[in-house]
Amino acid sequence: MDRRRDPVQARNDEGLDLYDVVDWEQRTALDSLAVALHRAILYTARAFVVVLALFILLGEVALGTLGSLTEPWIGTLVVLSAVPALGLAVFVWRTDITTPEPLSLLVGTFLLGVLFAGFAGVLNSILPDIFASFGVELTLVAFFFLVVGPVEEFVKLLAVRLYPFRDDRFDAVIDGAVYGAVAGLGFATIENAIYITRNIAAAGGAQNVILAGTGISTVRAMAGPGHVIYSAFAGYYLGLAKFNPDDAGPIVLKGLLIAAVLHASYNTMTLFAPDLFADLAGTNWFGGFLLFVIVFDGVFGYLLYRKLQAYRLAYKRVHDQLQPRSEPTEFDA
Repeated sequence: MDRRRDPVQARNDEGLDLYDVVDWEQRTALDSLAVALHRAILYTARAFVVVLALFILLGEVALGTLGSLTEPWIGTLVVLSAVPALGLAVFVWRTDITTPEPLSLLVGTFLLGVLFAGFAGVLNSILPDIFASFGVELTLVAFFFLVVGPVEEFVKLLAVRLYPFRDDRFDAVIDGAVYGAVAGLGFATIENAIYITRNIAAAGGAQNVILAGTGISTVRAMAGPGHVIYSAFAGYYLGLAKFNPDDAGPIVLKGLLIAAVLHASYNTMTLFAPDLFADLAGTNWFGGFLLFVIVFDGVFGYLLYRKLQAYRLAYKRVHDQLQPRSEPTEFDA
């Protein structure tokens, strides 16, 4: 869709100077002041979001259970729980057939994914009360679809939108999937840390602490790759929106809907699918949970792979096309 133009713009043959009439560019001191103020407001707003997220995270460290991450064995459990998600994020990164993404953008996106998880925690807590104030009591499934899925996928995508998206090195649609996956890795890492430290704090006795820590870290290791898959989908559509600005809003919303529905569907299915798989396979709950995760992540991980592969094939086709050869002349050997 072409950008809408004023009737005067559409008919102007470039012979008229229409500055401040129907066209605009930075010319005067007042124009420069307006540009500078606009940039200052944007930078201040972005800085405020990051500082607020950092404040929430520090509050969780000081007042919650994250302070126990200073204990080496707990920190080790958190790191190990993030390994499957890291492996999937690396896979997405390696599918990027374009120029490699700079380490500074990848690390920054990961850290923002960690920081913005605090927003999800706050919103997941207060939104049910807001629904209740309107007389709507959310069931657990409705909570997953109306709160958890949309909120967590939005804050992960926000990490991509605030930092790498604005960089000129974000120069291909597939880059969105890479940064989305990295944001999902950051979110999964801090979420794992919260679950692990809370379960350890709730356990009593040394033996119970060890069992609680290893058990929850294993479960969280299985849950982590899902975050990478969901946010890679959303990130891909954010990349698509960057290069299709006229339809950016619907494109971004489509990606968020896909990610949120997948996320909420996973959460909902964990209520019954592990028991179902355990009965079918004749194993315990954890075995059923493991089978469910393999099937769920396998299906949607494959669909993500197909989307990334479609981009790779398109990239190869437009870059590997043979240049038309000219007809030989009598001077050719």
